[in-house]
Amino acid sequence: MKYSIDKQERYAVLRIEEENLNSLVAPDLKSEFVILSNEDIKNLILDLSAVHYVDSSGLSAILTADRLWKRLGSFILTGIKHPNVRRLIEISRLDTVLTIIPTAEESIDYIFMEEIERELNVDGDIE
Repeated sequence: MKYSIDKQERYAVLRIEEENLNSLVAPDLKSEFVILSNEDIKNLILDLSAVHYVDSSGLSAILTADRLWKRLGSFILTGIKHPNVRRLIEISRLDTVLTIIPTAEESIDYIFMEEIERELNVDGDIE
C-alpha cells in the first residue's frame, strides 16, 4: 500500500496514495491503523483525495479506524473528491456515522476545536 503520513503533536494525517481502496489494500490499512493507535496518536485524519474507488473491504478498514479512535480522540475522513467514493459512502449511510470534512486544512482546524472543547469539559468537570 502506498501512503504518506504526517505526524504532528496533536494529530496525524494519513494520505492514501492509491487509486483503489479495495481488498488488496484494506488489510495493510487496517494494520497501519492499529500501529498508529498503539503509538498513542490522539487524532487521525484519513485523506482520500487520491482514491477513485472504494469497495466493502475499504469501508470496513475506514470503520475500523473510526472504532479505534472513538476511545482516543477524533477520526476524520477528508478529501472525498471522486463521485464514486462519495456515492458509496452515502449509499452505505456512513456519511451519517463518520466525521467527514472537505479538506485536510479544515480537518486540522476541527481537531484543534475538538481539543479545546475536551479541555474545557475536563476543566468544567473538576470545578
